[in-house]
Amino acid sequence: MQRLFAGTPRHTDGTLTKNNLWREAEVSRATMNRAVDILAEWDARVADSPVGIAVRRRDEELEQLRGRLRDSHRERRKLQDQLDAAATVIAALHTENTALRRQAADARARIVPLARTTSGDRRLR
Repeated sequence: MQRLFAGTPRHTDGTLTKNNLWREAEVSRATMNRAVDILAEWDARVADSPVGIAVRRRDEELEQLRGRLRDSHRERRKLQDQLDAAATVIAALHTENTALRRQAADARARIVPLARTTSGDRRLR
């Protein structure tokens, strides 16, 4: 453990991981897992080390980014719903417009203006 924290490892690349701890100590992983006191000391020292602080900062930044990503996904879904609704309205208006254009182009279709009525005479002329 001392060699890893001092930056002078003999058997590993020097990163502060539990895998490197048992390799540096030249013991099996099972032996390391039984050394509860040493693991507790390791966890405490890693948490207070510059690497531990950097890891905590990284984890906090990742959590913030995940939150922003969730917000972005929520906003995208909302905008997609609005887009789908607009596309439905546009399709309905297009269908109605096409039908009206066909009706206006039909030579048999006639537009008959409604006659105005006087206030006493409610009948059409």
